[in-house]
Amino acid sequence: MSIYHILGAKQFNREALEEIFSLTADMEQVEASGGSDRYKNKVMTTLFFEPSTRTRLSFESAMCRLGGKVIGTENAAQFSSAIKGETLEDTIQIVSGYSDVIVMRHTEIGAAERAAAAASVPIINAGDGAGEHPTQALLDIYTIKKEIGRVDDLHIAMIGDLTYGRTVHSLSYLLANFNNITIYYTAPENVLIPPYVKKFLDDKDIRYIETDNLEEVASKVDVLYQTRIQKERFPSLEEYERAQGKYIIDQGILNVMKKDAIILHPLPRAGEIAPEVDRNPRAAYFRQAQNGLYVRMALIHKCFEKLGFVKR
Repeated sequence: MSIYHILGAKQFNREALEEIFSLTADMEQVEASGGSDRYKNKVMTTLFFEPSTRTRLSFESAMCRLGGKVIGTENAAQFSSAIKGETLEDTIQIVSGYSDVIVMRHTEIGAAERAAAAASVPIINAGDGAGEHPTQALLDIYTIKKEIGRVDDLHIAMIGDLTYGRTVHSLSYLLANFNNITIYYTAPENVLIPPYVKKFLDDKDIRYIETDNLEEVASKVDVLYQTRIQKERFPSLEEYERAQGKYIIDQGILNVMKKDAIILHPLPRAGEIAPEVDRNPRAAYFRQAQNGLYVRMALIHKCFEKLGFVKR
């Protein structure tokens, strides 16, 4: 019996991605037909040391749609033994005894790997500080494929907080599995894409361009991937205010976009997409969030399949 953890985007190659996306399409049908009871005796723990709405609830909904049960806490930093000084490793060893899979969000980069080393059940990384958010990136790619019909030959702009924005890190890593990708990074000067992400792309021979001209980029790309300036991750209010409000998608940006381009956002948003954009059919971020349910159903199934709980 092998344990299948989902820890980071770099663990996926093209073949694995195609398998997950095929399974995700199956899960859309499972959900549409009223769900399944195939995991009625299984328990998922959601262990969140940071706040979450979409990720936590979509994972919990996914487990329920597969017939399983959910236990956990939405504020493990305050309402778990971590506040008493218990190590993450001890917490994970204990919770493994109560669970068949653990979905964890943590404040620290690398926490998912630490958890996996201590766990006796699968760990799914639901975000580790400013590091990665692999399940978000998987649903992002699935949404791109579903909305525009391809991922190859893609021009995509990633906008906003690219230093602390773990979603853009994971998405950049996943895009390296596809052909003829061009990434435009558009960010305030104090939250540029990190050097280690650029080195990864250089090693994979993926073309990327750093630019501060959002309007020019918007006219060229197939996908605008907007992100929030994350106030909670900045070292000071002054640094946050240097970045906040610089890049906003509004009617002016819509006017220069391609007619078949789409706008994505991992959400929540905080003013970086104007409300009037929601009415435009190119605004795909709410459909993107819905796709998170299906992708996470597929990932839970994948973890259980590797444990031998079910055969497809």
